[in-house]
Amino acid sequence: MKADVTIVGCGPAGIQAAIHASRKKARTVMIGQPERSAIYGHKVENYFGISMIDGGKMVDIGIEQAENFGAEVLREDVVKLGKMEDGFRVITDHDTEIETRTLILAPGISREKLGVEGEKEFYGRGVSYCAQCDCNFFRGRTVAVVGDESQAASSALLLKEYASKVYWIAEEVNVAPPLMEKVKESDIELISPGIIHRIIGDKLVTGLEMEDGTEIEVNGVFIELGAKSSMELAFDIDLLPDPSGKIKVDSECRTEVEGVFACGDVTGEPWQLAKAVGEGCVAGMNAAKMARGN
Repeated sequence: MKADVTIVGCGPAGIQAAIHASRKKARTVMIGQPERSAIYGHKVENYFGISMIDGGKMVDIGIEQAENFGAEVLREDVVKLGKMEDGFRVITDHDTEIETRTLILAPGISREKLGVEGEKEFYGRGVSYCAQCDCNFFRGRTVAVVGDESQAASSALLLKEYASKVYWIAEEVNVAPPLMEKVKESDIELISPGIIHRIIGDKLVTGLEMEDGTEIEVNGVFIELGAKSSMELAFDIDLLPDPSGKIKVDSECRTEVEGVFACGDVTGEPWQLAKAVGEGCVAGMNAAKMARGN
């Protein structure tokens, strides 16, 4: 599949970017899971011209608008980005491959924590939230990846290239068949259903205590909940976010990588709908202009 503009993220920023890019007649593809948007399932009452509306309804209406203007929406997860001579390659968990002239990162930010004993205490001492950032520290060691979805599966596959042993612990696996097949072809050990009771260790992580009382010896725990994080996606294309995952942009929502734009929560606070929509407009228009040369 070829596109002028490909947007990673189906929240307010990504949807607004898709609306404006497609209105400028750019071939526009938007990828993501709308129900993961931060406003989905919440009420919105602080947006111009709106007294009270369900956030999920706003997202659904916005997607319909984008599609009516010609944008294609893929309800999939992006698992890999790459640079090409004249643009970028985007690969999803369904093995969909898109060659795009410009790229807009609007994945939001992950606020999810596992919420178990030891998670906070061992952060940076064996607990990580970014496999791509920290995989090299666990060469030849035993690690566990925790999560049910594509981020966990793709992180487990990455870590298998570094670690001697990889456990994937999931309460309920929810991964697209093509990605799951790759896991099955590896020697990653899937524990599902698996629920972690606490992370144990001394100065560093030494293991996991499961809800059923069993213990698993590991040196590292990678908490990977949901889709691939903005930080990991950025690293794929040599874009360097700050330690919190924030991506720096200029007034036109351009990043330091030519052809890559970013908008919404991933560019920093305030994490508000109005900011996300405004930046989505700017990013969509400028990405389309760059891709089409007008």
